[in-house]
Amino acid sequence: MRAPTGEQFVLTRSTPLGDATAIITEVAASLRTLQIGGIDLTQPYPESSIPLFGDGIVLVPWPNRIEDGEWELNGVTQRLDITEPKLHNAIHGLLRNAPYTLVERTESSVTLAATVFPQHGYPFLLDTTVRYELVDDGLKVTHEIVNASEAAAPVAIGTHPFFQIGDVDTADLTLTVHASTRFPVNERLVPSSEIPVDGDYDLRTGRKVGELTLDDAFGELAPVDGVVAQLAADDGRTIALWQDENFPYAQVFITRIFPLGDDVTLAIAMEPMTAPANAFNTGQSLRWLEPGESWTASWGIRYTV
Repeated sequence: MRAPTGEQFVLTRSTPLGDATAIITEVAASLRTLQIGGIDLTQPYPESSIPLFGDGIVLVPWPNRIEDGEWELNGVTQRLDITEPKLHNAIHGLLRNAPYTLVERTESSVTLAATVFPQHGYPFLLDTTVRYELVDDGLKVTHEIVNASEAAAPVAIGTHPFFQIGDVDTADLTLTVHASTRFPVNERLVPSSEIPVDGDYDLRTGRKVGELTLDDAFGELAPVDGVVAQLAADDGRTIALWQDENFPYAQVFITRIFPLGDDVTLAIAMEPMTAPANAFNTGQSLRWLEPGESWTASWGIRYTV
C-alpha cells in the first residue's frame, strides 16, 4: 500500500560518527527518521502513519497558532480555517497536509517544493522549497520562500522535529535552552506577553526532561557554539538544535502520550521558529515579503559523542 505521507525520500551518508540515514516524506516534507551510527536522533513514526503530533513537518506560512484563525489585512478581517477545533485556533500553517514535488536529489540530500495558493484567510501566492542535507555531524535544513503575489505577503517559518538519543530514556536526558525570555500562554495556548525566564522555565543550566512539563516558546536566544537548545545524555552524547539568525525563537513541547506501538512514550520537540505564535496579530518578527522577493533561512541538528 502507498504510505499516507506519499513517497519516502531516503538519504544516506557515511560520517565520522557512523552511517547516517534520513527519511523525508512527500506530504508536509516531514523528517520521518534521522539515524547516525544506528541511533535514532529524532522520534520516528511508522511509514503506515500520518505524522503524529505534527512530527517533523514544515510549518509555513506561520508556525504554532493564530488565535481564532483571524487577523487583519488593510483593515479587513481575514478568516483562516480552524484547524485546532478544541482550542479554536488555526495551527501550523497551510502546508501540513500538502504534497511536495521533487526539485533535486542526491544520495545525501533532497530539495522539495510546495506552493501556498491564495485561499480564504490568506490571499497570497508563495513558492516554497525545503532542502534536507546530511552532513558529517547531523542534518542541515534550508527553507526558501518566494512571494509570487502582486502584493506584500506576511510569512513566518517553523518546523516540528522531535529529538531523542534513541538508546537513552528521553526522561533521563538533560535539556538546555539558551534563552532569556519566554512567552506565557492562556488556556488556548496563545501567548499574551514576553517575559524573563524564571524558575522551571530557566533552562540555561539544564534540567532533566522527565522533571518538566512544557509547551512554551523561548526568545532572546543566545546560541552557544551556534546551538540554541540541546539534549545531553549522562555519557556525554548530545543532540542539539542550531538556528541561523532568521530563527530567533524556539518552541519546546513535551508530551507523555506519543504513540509507540501499542503503548505511549515521552517525547520532546524542539521547534525552530522565525516568529512566535499569533504573529499575524501581534506582528512580532513577522516577515513581509515584497512581490518577487525571496527569503532563505536555515537550521539543523548536530550530534556529538
